[in-house]
Amino acid sequence: MFCLVFLPFALGHFMSSLLRNVNAILAPQLVAALALTPAQLGLLTSAYFFTFALAQLPVGMALDRFGPRRVQFAMLWVAALGAVVFAGSREFNQLVAARAVMGIGLAGCFMAAVKAVSTWISPAKLPSVQGYLIAVGGLGAASATLPVRLALHYMDWRWLFVMLGAGCAVIALLIWLLTPTPPATPPKPFNRRMFADICTHPVFRSTAALMLLPHAVFFGVQGLWIARWLQDVGRFAPAAIAWLLYLGMAAVVFGAIATGMLTEWAARRGIAPLSLAACGITLFVAVQLGFVLDWRPGYAQLAVLFTLTGTITGIDYAIVAQAMPPALTGRASTCLNLFIFLAAFCVQAGFGLVVGLWQPDALQRYPAIAYQAAFGVLVLLQLPGLLVFGWRHRAALMRCAERMRGIRYNDALK
Repeated sequence: MFCLVFLPFALGHFMSSLLRNVNAILAPQLVAALALTPAQLGLLTSAYFFTFALAQLPVGMALDRFGPRRVQFAMLWVAALGAVVFAGSREFNQLVAARAVMGIGLAGCFMAAVKAVSTWISPAKLPSVQGYLIAVGGLGAASATLPVRLALHYMDWRWLFVMLGAGCAVIALLIWLLTPTPPATPPKPFNRRMFADICTHPVFRSTAALMLLPHAVFFGVQGLWIARWLQDVGRFAPAAIAWLLYLGMAAVVFGAIATGMLTEWAARRGIAPLSLAACGITLFVAVQLGFVLDWRPGYAQLAVLFTLTGTITGIDYAIVAQAMPPALTGRASTCLNLFIFLAAFCVQAGFGLVVGLWQPDALQRYPAIAYQAAFGVLVLLQLPGLLVFGWRHRAALMRCAERMRGIRYNDALK
């Protein structure tokens, strides 16, 4: 199962995360080549999120109808085409269109992996296996930092995208040649009633209300604006920025594996995954307050902690997948992904619009207050979901805290 199912699809998720985050390192080259404003840079990078989101429902239908093997094979070739077109583009509009094509081609990578492991792996192991998948995505995001900067010493960004397009094609062939065909399931048409049933499912609704916006903030900020904040506010050198982003992505790998293991550990003790997620999101929002308050002694720590604590948001896929019947896991997960990536598009593009309200200095660096305002807006958007969840589930959270205290007390006695 590791060689034939997990590894081929995990490589697709690796490539998706790499291409989603690569603009954080390439931003200075892109800005210099095309004289981009923060709003244009945000639009260029977030075009990936927009088309990625639009493709989610068709991808979910295709995954449930045709299986992850055939869907991923075709879509990774689309991603390869988008990367090659991006490499050859000379104008801003062409780059946006190519980036959008990449978003379409890579829209099924994580969902196809979730569908594949949900088919072949026992439900009890899903949180850990999906944690490993997110960890592989973290490795892909880490590869978009320091390794990409080192690669730019030997090639320009255009040749880099040619190589990434070739990587997509190779992974497509591996999936086609290695992955077994899943058992047939009765086809179910995806209509408005089914979409409404998924969206109104109690688990889906409560999970989205708590975790959708934090997940979108994690994707939207980590993929572009952390690097720009380190450059403009922290005044870090490009090499230091690449190193800090690399450390942050390494933290994602650790955080994803730890989240999966902690979720299974908590489940054995009667602690609901959503209650655990609420605690993690509270820490995530607290880290963002450090950006709002401009905590100068901890700029480097904030950049790493943002990605470490933000990893908890990935647990929403496992919660939804476990709650849905097997025939709907693909569509339910892609519905969730649709909302997350639409919100991530708004976060990434909107963050640039807020920062652009201030004037840059002679070196095109924007002031700290611009980023404080942008992060402040994000915190205000996330707080209502967290507060409502705490109010509605205060009894469950108190029981969770009591169990945790009891577990620590028993461990101390042992």
